[in-house]
Amino acid sequence: MVERQAKLYEGKAKIVYATADPNIVISYFKDDATAFNAQKRGQIADKGVVNCKVATHLFQLLESQGVKTHWLETPSDREMVVRAVNIIPLEVVVRNLAAGSLCKQTGLALGTPLTPPLVEFYYKNDDLGDPLLTRDRIRAMNLADEAQIHELTRLAGEINTLLQTFFQRCQITLVDFKLEFGLDQTGQILLADEISPDTCRLWDQAKSDQAERVLDKDRFRQDLGNVAEAYQEVLKRILAQVNLK
Repeated sequence: MVERQAKLYEGKAKIVYATADPNIVISYFKDDATAFNAQKRGQIADKGVVNCKVATHLFQLLESQGVKTHWLETPSDREMVVRAVNIIPLEVVVRNLAAGSLCKQTGLALGTPLTPPLVEFYYKNDDLGDPLLTRDRIRAMNLADEAQIHELTRLAGEINTLLQTFFQRCQITLVDFKLEFGLDQTGQILLADEISPDTCRLWDQAKSDQAERVLDKDRFRQDLGNVAEAYQEVLKRILAQVNLK
């Protein structure tokens, strides 16, 4: 069994611990919730448990389809054993429908279909407010080279197709989501961080009212209530599909 050692880093949603193997770390999922670049803070009951389980199943799904991730095992409800990676300081956002900042910045109506899906890059820097970057800016800032930008875009599209298909079976619309990637010790790009209601916009296809159909962190951002219940509903539907296999 992999045992955690010294704390390496604590972020807004997770704590990362070292292990006896320098190439393996443990991510501990917290219940803390933040929004608007941590200007809004709170807690969501059992969020860490739900997100750890959701991310585990989605990583396993992607691994089964040939997408390389940092996931190795999930030994407890809140802990995930993962490969140590150097995170590429870019948030890769995939949008299938217009929502959030895209609507505010462009005037597109909420829910406008985006065909093909939009892939955007944001600089992972809280001090700067995680700004949207062009590909030219990414190269100018030496955050990634041309080949890496191409690969991140390709992987984002592949992951989107796989997740859209899976969530469709869950009767959930995958509106948009954020991905993070890292380089392992060989320089290979791996999907890292998590995929969960914290990092995705998910809409319940059984509901027509906008406020009622939200199953993600927008419930916390917008004070819609029943946040923990929405997260649990996502996990319930994912587990139902997993158990069908």
